[in-house]
Amino acid sequence: MILYEYPFNERLRTYLRLEQLFRRLGELIPRAHPTDHHFALVTMFEIMDVAARADLKTDVLKDLDKQKLLLDSYRGNPSISEKVLDGFIAQLDGCFADLNGQPGKTGQPLAENEWLMGIRSRIGIPGGTCGFDLPAYHAWRHLSPEQRQRDLEDWAGTLAPLAESVLVLLRLMRDSGMPQKVVTTRGQFQQTLPHGRTFNLLRLRIDPSLHLIPEISGNRLLVSVRLMQQDESGKLLPAAEDASFELTLCS
Repeated sequence: MILYEYPFNERLRTYLRLEQLFRRLGELIPRAHPTDHHFALVTMFEIMDVAARADLKTDVLKDLDKQKLLLDSYRGNPSISEKVLDGFIAQLDGCFADLNGQPGKTGQPLAENEWLMGIRSRIGIPGGTCGFDLPAYHAWRHLSPEQRQRDLEDWAGTLAPLAESVLVLLRLMRDSGMPQKVVTTRGQFQQTLPHGRTFNLLRLRIDPSLHLIPEISGNRLLVSVRLMQQDESGKLLPAAEDASFELTLCS
């Protein structure tokens, strides 16, 4: 099944972008080739760009506190394991303390590293990190894979509190949804959302053998899915047949 996710607000868009970047960074650092480590640096700079929004840290801290209060409200429920609940709350407390303990914006120590910022200023220029432009960076790429990995792990460590917080929040949000099987009518599906309840994320799973691509739109009142097909040139065209997929709304 192919999973598509659609965020209902800008805060969730930012969280999903960060998640994608953190997962990419986690895949690139353990590799040994200098090109992989080059793109690990590119990914770190992208994370810094996304995390540069002034209120991001505040939003994450608020969401961590909100989730803790929600979990605390489950105490005394006989169907809830107190041990598991305590574990989740302790994890949220740890994320809150680590992120709140960082001075300034996420990645501030990286922004104060002149060598890294010299690479960052050139990395967006096509071919801008050639050896004649950045000889020190060229020399770093010729260090042993182990040394480069240690450096990357040290630099990525300054991003770890934000990464852990975002991943925990997204996991709790995804777990809040209940999957349902739905069927389109001539490639179209719409669902009215209940009043008084706010959803943050839509998750859609569809069988890849159908060769259908969902175009998703939504707001606080309505969600709409239109299934599309690619023609031989790659152009997307509306699909006319009925099809089924799994839909999950997460609050």
